[in-house]
Amino acid sequence: MSRGLNKVMIIGHLGRDPEMRYTPSGRPVTTFSVATGRSWHSADGERHEETEWFNIVAWGSLAEICNQYLRKGQQVYIEGRLHTRRWEDAEGRKHFATELVAREMIMLGETREITETSFEATPDEEEEAYPYQ
Repeated sequence: MSRGLNKVMIIGHLGRDPEMRYTPSGRPVTTFSVATGRSWHSADGERHEETEWFNIVAWGSLAEICNQYLRKGQQVYIEGRLHTRRWEDAEGRKHFATELVAREMIMLGETREITETSFEATPDEEEEAYPYQ
């Protein structure tokens, strides 16, 4: 079977402060949102702008670093893969959430302590099957 590729790279600004939780086994997981923007001119010269929001999930030591150093409004580079979670609520309704599971994070722009520093998840820090929402 041939391999596929699931790789996403974004640069944007945090929409909220990161929130860190722990799985029942004690592994840290941090979630936050990042907004990316683009602008273009239509054929008639009118300027358009669009914002796309990404839900980010970081695991293990990368989760702890994101929680410690990232804050709302900060510019960040995130690299990882897309993952869609599926679940059914108590009323039997099906839900879906597509998230970017972070493998690398680089802080950009102005920061108090660290500027343009890269943090990467280690291979043993893959995600757990845990509903962290």
